[in-house]
Amino acid sequence: MSVLTARPALRWVVPVAVVAVVLTAGVAGRALTADADPSLPPRTAAQLLVDLQTSAVTGLSGTVVQRADLGLPELPVSLGGQGSSEFAGLVTGTHTLRVWYAGEQKQRIALLGTLGESDLVRNGRDVWTWSSSSNEVTHLVLPAADHEQPLPTDLPTTPQEAADAALAAIGPSTTVGTDGTATVAGRAAYELVLRPKDSESLVDQVRIAIDAEQMVPLRVRVYAQDATVPALEIGFSQISFETPGDEHFDFQPPTDASVTEASPGDPSAAEAASAAPTVIGDGWTAVLVTDAPDLTASTEEPSELTGILQSLPRTSGSWGSGWLLESALVSVLVTDDGELLVGAVSPERLFEVAAR
Repeated sequence: MSVLTARPALRWVVPVAVVAVVLTAGVAGRALTADADPSLPPRTAAQLLVDLQTSAVTGLSGTVVQRADLGLPELPVSLGGQGSSEFAGLVTGTHTLRVWYAGEQKQRIALLGTLGESDLVRNGRDVWTWSSSSNEVTHLVLPAADHEQPLPTDLPTTPQEAADAALAAIGPSTTVGTDGTATVAGRAAYELVLRPKDSESLVDQVRIAIDAEQMVPLRVRVYAQDATVPALEIGFSQISFETPGDEHFDFQPPTDASVTEASPGDPSAAEAASAAPTVIGDGWTAVLVTDAPDLTASTEEPSELTGILQSLPRTSGSWGSGWLLESALVSVLVTDDGELLVGAVSPERLFEVAAR
């Protein structure tokens, strides 16, 4: 099961790239939920991996709480910070989402902000996105060939999506094990643990809590080296495995909303695809490279985003010069040449890639 998200307009590429690398290559604050240790029959890591691949949940709904403390500069609400109802803000602070799933053709996610809400809805070939702050709606009709396929995501919005991204890292560079049990959203769960073998990675471990009955991820936690609490956590605080009714997927735009009809063949879609980030390397020390805002251009009134990035420390080397953000879990480099590099690695690894 992969709950849809249509690609939102990303307003801050730095944290988006951070989450992409941390979860696909695969911290301080309080955990979202307290653990208890239920008594469950023992299962090996290999058995749990098979369970994840063969689980057959046909429907669920629930509340997801996501918290990210990646050591990034704090964003104002207008750029997706704490309390924002914009999906680009999922990489900082704590956010609450409601999710409904009734198969690959009926999926819905609602991000609940302090003063608004954003919705992503798929009902068959119809995909709707809506933001209450702008009261703008986008409608996309999927081609028939894509009718059975879930939409790609920019950010993980459910434990399943986060787990899928983390599990994609399993290979020779990863140690897979188990570590007891937990209680998540009132349900007993096994704990699957992924650890990088590469000492150059800043990630210590990724912990996936798997529902002991339904065998789907209930929570994912990402820890930095030497950390005792997660830097990134996404998990259910409440969940039901009953299939939600059709009324949850019958989206009707508000009468006063601005509605845009989109098409997969639009020039804008092709342009977005051509500007997609690339990943240099593999495993836990992979580095994501994408276009960065031009921070060298002189403007009388720089945007909030430009101001935040320009407040980072300056750095230079044989690769050139730019701005550097360094935290326990991630490193981010914005070069004067207009590249953004990010990974769960040391700055030296970013400098190496920048000089390629």
